[in-house]
Amino acid sequence: MNLKQELIYVPGYEQVVKFTEESVGLVAIIALHNTKLGPGIGGTRIYPYKTFDEALTDVLRLSKSMTYKAGITQIGVGGSKSVIITDQKTPALLHAFGEAVNTFNGQYVCAEDIGCTPKDVEEILKHTKYGCGVYNLRGSGNPAAFTAWGTLLAIQAVLQELDGSDSVEGKRIAIQGIGNVGQRLAESLFWRGAKLFISDIDSDVTKRYAHAYGAKIVSPEEILFVECDVLSPCAMGGIINTTSIPHLRCRAIAGAANNQLLHYTDADLLKEKGILYAPDFLTNSGGLINVYHEILLEGYNATKARTMTNGIYAQTLSIFELAQQNNLSTHQAAISLVDHRLEHGIGKPAEEFCFRFFNVSEEAKVID
Repeated sequence: MNLKQELIYVPGYEQVVKFTEESVGLVAIIALHNTKLGPGIGGTRIYPYKTFDEALTDVLRLSKSMTYKAGITQIGVGGSKSVIITDQKTPALLHAFGEAVNTFNGQYVCAEDIGCTPKDVEEILKHTKYGCGVYNLRGSGNPAAFTAWGTLLAIQAVLQELDGSDSVEGKRIAIQGIGNVGQRLAESLFWRGAKLFISDIDSDVTKRYAHAYGAKIVSPEEILFVECDVLSPCAMGGIINTTSIPHLRCRAIAGAANNQLLHYTDADLLKEKGILYAPDFLTNSGGLINVYHEILLEGYNATKARTMTNGIYAQTLSIFELAQQNNLSTHQAAISLVDHRLEHGIGKPAEEFCFRFFNVSEEAKVID
């Protein structure tokens, strides 16, 4: 194997590295944004980016978002992310990426993400031990259920803030993206009596879940602009911006997508428009909370992961209060809180604290 590394200097980031292995078609980027509070945990996004610069922009935004996601949850890890530029996954490519992960000596821990399944992570773990989110007795598989649960709690928190009640019954919820998280979110909202509007680029998926949950189908071009109580973006990021904001007809935004704001200043525009925004890195932090519990020395405990995820409700309300007290956007209030924690090392585990890592081959029992 001839794995090549190229350091990319990016101000404000600890380390950004491009990896190539021509014989297997690997072109990847691993970005460590901030590991002051612990090793960086971040998913591996596998996507056929049109250009390298597009991939670089995405991994930088995602890794920075992970820093704030980890900081807001205070679980003692940092922010990082990786991307692999391809639409042709092979075991050899994933094995080469595992070798790339090894070069960080545990400062980067990979996991599933868009285009990267738990089975793919299992392949990666054949050549590194720094990964989580797999289907074996030390893991828990796809963390989408925890992400969806946290998003539901954030939706309930915004309704509590707006209406004095966190019931979703009869509320109009528009979900953009019916993937692993969006499907679970739609199901939970359906059983709680919400009126659903859903959209996805896969029309067959949209039709199936519209039928299952009594939802109204909206085109991908119109879903952001549906008149609703809560807009819940659960697809790609950057969709809340200066172009879309003037046309929004929601009372609040609480979704599972990463980097929903194209620019931080878009949060100020939402504030001016009177739209309550639940910061995405808090709303969608349930997945990170869950995979974090996989690498604890005591071993994975689903009940403890659920209990910590339940804290998203109270944290969301506290961010709303902090924003109001300081006349800030909710996004800036959350950012300022995490910046304070990073500056003072708040949430950093004790020095004797450490994680456990295993290659998947060391786990004899794999859950089907």
